[in-house]
Amino acid sequence: MSSTVTDQTTPIAAAGPDRPELQQAIQEIVDSGLLGMQLRVHDERGEWVGSAGRAELGGTAKPPTNGRHRIGSNTKTFIAALVLGLVAEGRIELDTPAANYLSEFDLDPRITVRMLLQHTSGIFNFTGEYYPDGTVVPGIVWSGKEWVDNRFRTYRPEELVELALAKPARFEPGADWSYSNTNYVLARLLVERVTGRPYAEEMQRLILGPLGLTDTVAPTTESDIAEPHAHAYYRYEDAGEQHTVDVTRQNPSWISSGGDMISTTRDLQTFISALLGGKLLPAELLAEMCTPRPTGIPNMGYGLGVFVQDIDGGGRVITHNGGISGHAALMFSTPDGTKTMTGALNYVDDAAQSLAVAFQQATQRLLNQVFGPGQAADPTQSAQPTQPAQSTN
Repeated sequence: MSSTVTDQTTPIAAAGPDRPELQQAIQEIVDSGLLGMQLRVHDERGEWVGSAGRAELGGTAKPPTNGRHRIGSNTKTFIAALVLGLVAEGRIELDTPAANYLSEFDLDPRITVRMLLQHTSGIFNFTGEYYPDGTVVPGIVWSGKEWVDNRFRTYRPEELVELALAKPARFEPGADWSYSNTNYVLARLLVERVTGRPYAEEMQRLILGPLGLTDTVAPTTESDIAEPHAHAYYRYEDAGEQHTVDVTRQNPSWISSGGDMISTTRDLQTFISALLGGKLLPAELLAEMCTPRPTGIPNMGYGLGVFVQDIDGGGRVITHNGGISGHAALMFSTPDGTKTMTGALNYVDDAAQSLAVAFQQATQRLLNQVFGPGQAADPTQSAQPTQPAQSTN
């Protein structure tokens, strides 16, 4: 992995009124039911940042335009880049059975490292499986009063893996695609096994340090978020009464490397631009990362830690979004890393994920506005729809 990084200086952010269409778009997203939103767009016109809504319930201040926030499953893109960096160093092989590195688990020997990063392992998702016929097989508790009361509990990543492996596999390794947080907890453990160091240290060595991402951390069990930040909330019902709790502070070990990282819109912009611009990985590994596996599922395309998505007007973006208990993050880029959009949302989450549809519709409008015109499609790639903000994504 190359540690060479180009000059990270960016144009001074324009004031909101200079891009009124962007300010209006994020206001629409807030109006769909969210509490607040931060947005950063970097394109041929320079860099624009803005925010809308409120940083916390009962307050009037907007979210800070570069506030720290939990990024949920955007963590997976960092993890995939980290694993691929170790592949570049010759310490991991993508098509080697994961069991060769993690012999302590009873992994199917057909499951390769590539399948973990690609979500084609078939391993049960420890946050629960949802089947097309409506069947739900629960995993750990990550919602409702029970989660709120125990949100500072520490889970060991091995504990999450063992829970998942005790459940039936969803399908034979490599036979299908299904999003599973367990894959990325195994990827974390694999990193730690081959390097002999915590994954947060390896993340610092290969990604955060070289890119100067000083506001991005892998907290593992740490509950706090450094200021400035907007607040996240969770709503649940108990004995017929609705309760809303500030869950900004929580122990994210329940999701582990499936979604535990903290970042800012600026750091996400720097990361995705550098990654797709070829500053982190050799060209052949970056191409593998951004090539989705055909699954036969309409509009679905997942590579190694990223989605490849076609948008209205012929545009194409590389993306991963994610949410975790009232915080969510957006990360989109053109395939060459030259145009990016990163965002942070704070909202009142609930077990029903009642904001998902409104959020997805508003985000799609914003996505088309930023990336739609003038972007050429690549007919060799498949696509994937915008992911809603949710705790398991």
